[in-house]
Amino acid sequence: MSFQGYLKTIKEKTGKGPQDFRAIAEEKGFTQNGQLISTAKAGDIVAWLKADFELGHGHAMAIYALLKGIKNEDSE
Repeated sequence: MSFQGYLKTIKEKTGKGPQDFRAIAEEKGFTQNGQLISTAKAGDIVAWLKADFELGHGHAMAIYALLKGIKNEDSE
């Protein structure tokens, strides 16, 4: 599945897009000024996304990649 496919499926399931997840991650303290904080671990973010949004591991990792800056909305 392409990164865009992951984002589309996440949006369909949760009603939230990349900007929404960035804002929620900031509220949760995983990011500061749009950057992932040094103490934020992938496992913690994945656990949050699985618990709060019922995302699978791959979809949660896609959001982690987005928050970490590895991928963005234009990535394939």
